[in-house]
This record gives sequence, C-alpha cells and structure tokens, in this order.
Amino acid sequence: MSVDVVSFGCRLNTYEAEVMKREADAAGLGSADRPAIVFNTCAVTAEAVRQARQQIRKARRENPNARIVVTGCAAQTEPARFAEMAEVDAVIGNEEKLKAASYAAIPDFGLGAEEKVRVNDIMSVTETAGHMVDAIEGRARAIVQIQNGCDHRCTFCIIPYGRGNSRSVPMGAVVEQVKRLVASGYNEVVLSGVDMTSWGADLPGRPRLGRLIQAILAHVPDLPRLRLSSIDSIEADEALVEAITGDPRVMPHLHLSLQAGDDMILKRMKRRHLRDDSIRFCEEIRAKRPDVVFGADLIAGFPTETEAMFENSLRLVEDCGLTFLHVFPFSPRQGTPAARMPQLAKPVIKERAARLRAAGDAAFSAHLDRQIGCERSILVEREGLGRAEDFTLCRIDRGEPGSLVRARIDGIEDKMLQARVLAI
Repeated sequence: MSVDVVSFGCRLNTYEAEVMKREADAAGLGSADRPAIVFNTCAVTAEAVRQARQQIRKARRENPNARIVVTGCAAQTEPARFAEMAEVDAVIGNEEKLKAASYAAIPDFGLGAEEKVRVNDIMSVTETAGHMVDAIEGRARAIVQIQNGCDHRCTFCIIPYGRGNSRSVPMGAVVEQVKRLVASGYNEVVLSGVDMTSWGADLPGRPRLGRLIQAILAHVPDLPRLRLSSIDSIEADEALVEAITGDPRVMPHLHLSLQAGDDMILKRMKRRHLRDDSIRFCEEIRAKRPDVVFGADLIAGFPTETEAMFENSLRLVEDCGLTFLHVFPFSPRQGTPAARMPQLAKPVIKERAARLRAAGDAAFSAHLDRQIGCERSILVEREGLGRAEDFTLCRIDRGEPGSLVRARIDGIEDKMLQARVLAI
C-alpha cells in the first residue's frame, strides 16, 4: 500500500497520524498505481490553514495521479473551503479519520464539492475509548491519548469546534494500555490530550487527572518514565501535584497553557486563571521539586493588548521561571469572539512575538548553562540524540534508541547539551 500522511500543528495530530496511516492502509486507500496523500490539518491559526492549502496544491502538482484526502481540525471547521479545491478528492472529519471504514468509503475522482465531504457533527461525539490512540515517536517513547476535545470556550480558540466536547478514556483502559506498552519494552510513556487536565469530568464519579496518574504509577511499577503533555495549571488537583512532586518517575517537565500574563487580557480571553495563579503554581511545584522545568504557550498581540499589558506577559517568563516557550502571534479565527474585537496592527503583533521569543531564548540559554557538569538520565531517541528528564535535547556519544543511559553534561553546541555516557 502507498499512503502518506502529512500532519500540521499540534503533537496530538502527529501521534494520530500513526493510527490514520494504519487505518488508511487497512482500507486499501493507496496503491502502487494510485498513491494516496492524507493531509491532517490544524485550525489554530489562519496561517496554519493557509500553509495546508499551499501544501495541498503543491502535492497535486507533484503527484497528479494521487488521491488527496483532507482531514483534521481545519477540515472539521471549514470542510467546504477544502472541498472547493480542485486538488482535493475527499474531506473527512476528525471523528472519521481514525476509522478504516472512512477511507474505504472514499470515492473516485470527479465528484462535486458537496459530495466530497464526509464530516459529521463533532459535538455529537460522546466517547473516546473506541478511538484511543497509542502511537510511537520513533522507537523511543509511546504516546497514549487519554482525552480529546474541550468544554471551554476561550475567545481566541476554534479548536473545540474541530475536536468537540471533552471526552475521557476510562481509567482502567488507560492503565491497561500503559501496562501493554511497558511490557513491549518502552521506557517512557507520554499522556496526551487536547485539554488533559479536564480528564475524568465526563466519567462516573468525576475522577481527576491526579487520581489517574497515581493509578498508573501504582499499577505499572515497572514504568521507568511517565511524561505529561500540556496541562492547564488552574485545573491541577492536589493528587496531581503530589504525583508530580513526589514520584521521580513523573518527568520534571510541565508545559503550561498560560496564554498571557495580564489579568485584563486573560479575562478577555475567557481564561479561568489570573496572573498570580500562574506564578503561585510554578512556585509551589518548584519548592517541592527544584529540578522541574516549565514550558508555556503565550500569545502575543491579543486584541486590545496595550504595551503595559504585553509587558506583564513578557515578565511572566521570569516570574514563572519559564524555559521552553511556544509563542503564537495572534491570528484572528473567523467565528471566534476575539476576531470581532479591536485588532492590533500586524507589525506590532510581529514585534511583540519577537520580543517574547527573545526572552524565551535567553531563558533557555541560561537553563543550558546550568546543566554543565551535571549527571542526567537520558532517553535515547535515535543514534546520537536523546532527551533528559526535563526534555532538554542532548547529543550523546553512544546508546541504543529507546534505552535509558546515564550521562554527564560536558558542554553546549547548537542549543543542545553535549553529554558523555557513563553507564547504560
């Protein structure tokens, strides 16, 4: 079979691409005579949608005989826009993309725009267990999707309309999945979701994420490393804090959904936290686990943001002790409340995003400097490269992909730690 999946946007899209390829292959979507290209799109910014459309046109020019299928969040929220493209043969939704039957039902060329679309109402989806995703990032770590969708309605965000409402995978299914992966030899498991800290709200008894983490740690004692993807710190329960700070198997790297550091902007974003909440959370975790490293999503140039408001976000890098920054220049998404707010000039947005990135680069460089002379446990991702517990990328002199090695940090080069392996 010949199916190529091209993913845009978040890591969850990338992991789901593994399942999509498997299901598309099983359905016989591609062949030697007629290969298939599936575009797994992102809707988080208008630029992400533009890039997807550009790549689709390029793919058709380079592969005139291929079947081109578009799916993902942008396809879910704007199916007609992609169906109208002459280069596209079919558009399927986020719920449909993980099912072989969806690919088997894709028709041949020559259909009108309306006939190309197979996108259901994502808000009608009420369960996730049947679409639980475990995908492999190379041979190093395994990823388990424990949650999908989002019940919140931040004013800048289109993602709930692409992913649907929050759905949780039951605790027992998650634990069994992790057991299976550890038995298969994986030394690190990453838990992922669209709004992971909302896990459990739709399950009987409304368990919290901390209870799930503690159950995994208790019932899979052979699991060496458990890593969490992005969390919303205001939703972190006491059990989650205890697991993060009390068990060394939980990796000391937390990526936080902060978005801004000014209270008025946070209110206009319809976030559920204030500036001091973010600072307090980071201080609490760091006091109990000094080796923790924080990353964060931050938006530059949100509508109505003054220079003083932006400065509050800029200072958050230092006040929270952030190391890994994902900076997003604000991009209005049609259909969201923020798109109707007074917009900032694009040069202002671009300049503020550059200043945020510069602050992030400085913080990251300082973090690298602090690692010199330290010993770290490193998960080897591929020959010559691995990740420390805090997710810092390291160049190493030996070690098999997927293995854990002990190494001393001797230097820095190309924004990577240079490590000498001491023991395997």
